[in-house]
Amino acid sequence: MVKCMKLLGNSSWGINSLQKRKLYRCCILSIALYSFQLWFYNKAPMSYHMKILDKMQRRAAIWILDAFKTSPIEGMDAIAGIIPIKFHLQKLAKRSQMCSLKLPTNHIIKALIEDSPNPLIPPNPHAVSSLRNWQKNIAKGHLIDSCNKAYGLFPSFSPLIWEFTPGFRLTDIFSDCFSFNLVNKKEKDSICVQELDEMTLWISSSPFTAFVVTDASIKDNIATSISHVYSAN
Repeated sequence: MVKCMKLLGNSSWGINSLQKRKLYRCCILSIALYSFQLWFYNKAPMSYHMKILDKMQRRAAIWILDAFKTSPIEGMDAIAGIIPIKFHLQKLAKRSQMCSLKLPTNHIIKALIEDSPNPLIPPNPHAVSSLRNWQKNIAKGHLIDSCNKAYGLFPSFSPLIWEFTPGFRLTDIFSDCFSFNLVNKKEKDSICVQELDEMTLWISSSPFTAFVVTDASIKDNIATSISHVYSAN
């Protein structure tokens, strides 16, 4: 790939910067990143590949801008309108995962990623979901990443569903069946803690009552929330 960039640099008379950028993105990147899924996935050693690609993109940015070789790569990428190679690979990986998730239900790759929605059809013994926890921890590959991020790419959420409209929510229909108890960790109120303990014991003895504990925090402008649902112990 470096030799290819040298040949382009020697035969670029009469080509402006926009044409050079288009040629690099359409031809050079397509060839260099062909079948990148074979080595770009979670837990894969990719430092060697990224070092070669960073060197290639630096030469491409210098060729596009006719800049000095000592120029910083971040500034050249920004001026040339080239996305950093790492983020470009992440974008291509997400698009590749979307393509695999949009395959027909009878496709072999779709059968490996997801279970069959038909309960009459036995589950695929070779599917990723059939792996045990220790097997999932050591398994790695583009297919594993597609399975882990399937629900993140296509969340099952519809803003127009009727349960979300006022008057049809669960809290609207069964308002007498819900009880909300807010607790602040910073305030040490023994009475409030005692009431929550008594409520927990009472709910644990009732098989028809659910107890939901939710906690949330904000760190570095990122909100995180976790919930536990207890029902009949």
